[in-house]
Order: sequence, then structure tokens, then C-alpha cells
Amino acid sequence: MFGTGDQLERQGRAVRNSAILEGFPEFVAHEVRAAEIRLFELGIIPGLLQTPEYAAAITTGAVRRGAITEQQAEERLSLLAERQASLERTPAPMVYAVLDESCIRRPVGSPGVMTAQLDRLAAFAELPSTVLQVAPFDLGERRAFDLPVTLLTLADRSHVAYAESAQQGRLERELRCVQPLLTAYHQLQAEALSQAASVAMIEQLRKGSQ
Repeated sequence: MFGTGDQLERQGRAVRNSAILEGFPEFVAHEVRAAEIRLFELGIIPGLLQTPEYAAAITTGAVRRGAITEQQAEERLSLLAERQASLERTPAPMVYAVLDESCIRRPVGSPGVMTAQLDRLAAFAELPSTVLQVAPFDLGERRAFDLPVTLLTLADRSHVAYAESAQQGRLERELRCVQPLLTAYHQLQAEALSQAASVAMIEQLRKGSQ
């Protein structure tokens, strides 16, 4: 069955010395209990929204490059599956996702993998507890973030931010640091395409990937 928060915390500790970035296991412990999750991603579909095949293609690429081992790839995929399963808890968290246009235009895996992934995004947008938007390329300098960021609203209405580069992840809890990120996220949502326009763009790309 689906993993619980405690299971995810144990798994997070187990991968601390693996290919998981510093700060990420602690972030996951908060994510599985968050009331609201706000995502912004560049280049690839956010993990919580990935199909298993898309996720496997990403990790396979990392293995082939020598960035991670086969075992580390399995750890990543296992943790991702647990995180995705946690979204089906009751009550479900509100999930807001803003994807840079590069996320949906970058081909990953076979055409079939990409088609299924775009289908997954369209299905995600239909859920009652989700909002999906695309930040188009022509947003230009108005795009609020240059790196991926995740913002969590916890049950007590406190906020946690997690951001990462290629080499390091950072968890931030102090309001003076998190509040500007929340403001920037709201600005990004205002500038991004509406959910209807975003789904229309995804559907157009889906037709082209078949």
C-alpha cells in the first residue's frame, strides 16, 4: 500500500549517503505532511508529476553518464514512488505547479513515453486539488525564478522552501527568507498561462509527439 510519512522519513535517512542531494530527505519529511505544495521546474517535469517511464528514462540517462550508479537510480525511483503515493492521502494537499515551457518541450525517452507524460499532465490538471500552469518562453525576464523551487505550506500554516542546483539542495524555514519566494511565486502565477491555455499547449504538443 501507499507509504506513510514515517516510512518516507526512514527511507529519506537511508538515502542520505546516496545520490540524493543534501537537504532533500529532510524536505521530503515535510512534503508528505504539507497542506499545500507549490512547484516551479525548469527543463524536466517535476518528480511528483512524472510517469514511472519518464522517471526511469531520467535516471537511466544519469546512469549512462556515470552520474549515479544503478543502485542509486533504484533508490531515487523508489523514493519518488513513495512521494507520489503520499499525494493520495486524505485530505489531499493542494498542489500548484508552474512548469517552464522547456519542461514540456524537451523530449525524454521514446515518443510513447513523452506522449504518456503529457497525458499525465493533462489528467493532473483535472484533479480538484491541483492547478497546472505553463510559464511560456516569451515571459522572458518576467519569469520570477531561474532555478527550480518548491514551497510548502504546513498544517500549522508555516512555510518551508526548498531549492536546488545541480550539486546542492537547500531547505529554508525562516520567514524572512521564505516570504520573498512566496511573493515571487504568486507573481509567476499571475504572469504564466492560465490552466486552460496551459492544457491547450500540452494537448498540441501531445499530438505532435505521437
